[in-house]
Amino acid sequence: MAHHTPRHPVPDPTPPGEVADDTAEATGPAADTAGRLSRRGAPSPTRRGLLAATAAAGLGALAGCAGQEAESASGPSSSSSRSGGAGAPGPSPSRRPARRRPELPRGGRRLSRYRLVGYCGLPGAAALGRLGTGDLGDRIAQIERTARAYATDREPLPVLELLATVAQGTAGPDGGYRSRTPAATIRRFHRAARRHRALLLLNVQPGRAPVLDEVKALREWLVHPDVGLALDPEWQMGPGEVPGHRYGHTTGGELTRVARYLSGLVADHDLPEKPLVFHQVAESVVRDQSALRPQPGVMMIKSADGIGSPGMKRETWRRLVADLPDGLRTGFKLFYDEDTQGGGSLMTPKDVLALRPRPDYVMYE
Repeated sequence: MAHHTPRHPVPDPTPPGEVADDTAEATGPAADTAGRLSRRGAPSPTRRGLLAATAAAGLGALAGCAGQEAESASGPSSSSSRSGGAGAPGPSPSRRPARRRPELPRGGRRLSRYRLVGYCGLPGAAALGRLGTGDLGDRIAQIERTARAYATDREPLPVLELLATVAQGTAGPDGGYRSRTPAATIRRFHRAARRHRALLLLNVQPGRAPVLDEVKALREWLVHPDVGLALDPEWQMGPGEVPGHRYGHTTGGELTRVARYLSGLVADHDLPEKPLVFHQVAESVVRDQSALRPQPGVMMIKSADGIGSPGMKRETWRRLVADLPDGLRTGFKLFYDEDTQGGGSLMTPKDVLALRPRPDYVMYE
């Protein structure tokens, strides 16, 4: 597939230095790499081109968010009824209100009622998406307006896709080539999503770390009815591979194992249907797709991640959605900057809704 910019992983002769901790600032090798990528005559920095280089800047901002976050109880405590006098009977079990089953942010328990529309990003890292820049409330208001443009055959459901595990160009203390977003930042985004009745989608770029381990590390968030999961397997590396140098990959069997884990959480906590999105930029990124197996309570969504002109994006879409396994739904990603380089135009909601099959999830970066 042809591309206008080196947005996808390419060898970097000067990889950024290791991020020692979450308080790192956007200085040193990471900032130097960003400067080299944006030198005169070179393409402007993009998400894939700058992912490793901006990890330090993004995590520094995240640490700042964490420092501002006050710890609080996870929810209201329940109080038991006390009898009015000796021998006075308590409430009759038959008169107690039935427990309300958890629902999606805007009601119901099935995702097929909605079209998901959202932004992605990481706080303080503009190259990783618009969700991480500007005022969070303003960004969510923009998502809401954008989502309404897709309210044709379905109700819109705004999505905040936050990078919860970020691939890095350096090994880190445990050799995982990834960093985890602080819990305080995830909590802040989760609270914002709840205030706006939106869905929080936690994006995992595992580096060399086992993907299921990274998913299980997010369990405290995934047990909520308004939190879903997204995977970026192009950043899932094998032994000896470094993020940013080549595409990573996953398999249909591995995606099924992740879906099975989510399905268990849905069953154990009586949750509404939960989305599992996997972004795919090229056919090689997901091997043995035929091994995908739908799991109860999980909507699996394959999101086409190609860039370029509308014609190029449609061609990528046709290749990636050919011969979809039963039960697999579709998503589509748009890029405000990369898709419009060279004077190109961004596909409109009408253009996107003309795709077949019609996407269940539309994400803007």
